[in-house]
Amino acid sequence: MQAIIVDDEHHCREVLQVLLHRYCSDVEIVALCENGQQGLAAVEKYHPQLVFLDVEMPGMTGFEMLKQCSSRAFSIIFTTAYNQYAIQAIRHSALDFLLKPVDKDELIEAVDKALAKRHDGSDKHVNNLMQYLYQHMQPNERLAFPTMDGLRMLSVKDITYCESDGGYTRIFMQHAEKPLIICRTLKEVEEVLGEKGFFRVHHSFMINLAYMDKYIKGDGGEIILTDGKNIPVSRNRKQEFLLRIERL
Repeated sequence: MQAIIVDDEHHCREVLQVLLHRYCSDVEIVALCENGQQGLAAVEKYHPQLVFLDVEMPGMTGFEMLKQCSSRAFSIIFTTAYNQYAIQAIRHSALDFLLKPVDKDELIEAVDKALAKRHDGSDKHVNNLMQYLYQHMQPNERLAFPTMDGLRMLSVKDITYCESDGGYTRIFMQHAEKPLIICRTLKEVEEVLGEKGFFRVHHSFMINLAYMDKYIKGDGGEIILTDGKNIPVSRNRKQEFLLRIERL
């Protein structure tokens, strides 16, 4: 089975290639691609039977690359760091994925399933994924937020959480050292982001559920985000929050 690896991180491509060479001799890697554009070109050139596709890549996500493929006559194994929304979408579509760092036993199992299926109805699963993403995720959506000196366009998927600061709101972004202060109350921000995967867990905090790592029980409880940040859950929002999590 010929395969390509699409991942923006060099060490991830190399490690996956080594693991496949060592433990999955039925897979031949014909191309290593560092972004979605290279991935699209490799699909057109090699017509692989299997694509290892990173979800989070700058410029073009794995989902976006998949959407642009003119032909999807291949099996897909997504590779991703923990991203609750991405995993939810992939599972909903009955597609396979591997969490980074890739475990060799999970890799062997995923490849065995791909070999057994040999593109058995993969288009249907991909179409289900695209439909789910369109309805629930809209990963590229960008919104304008007012600041003291104008407007800032922010990608919704990069916002990890928001914190009330009186009549202002501090917006914390993935990989940003400092929060962005915008001229809106948290209630006003909630009206914009509440239907986009965010939940207000406290009168002072609203989180992007995609970045929730775990919930710790307590009077109200506490949420640990994937970056290690601790966010309190208020007692009066606890039950609604737990019901929301059950629907994910």
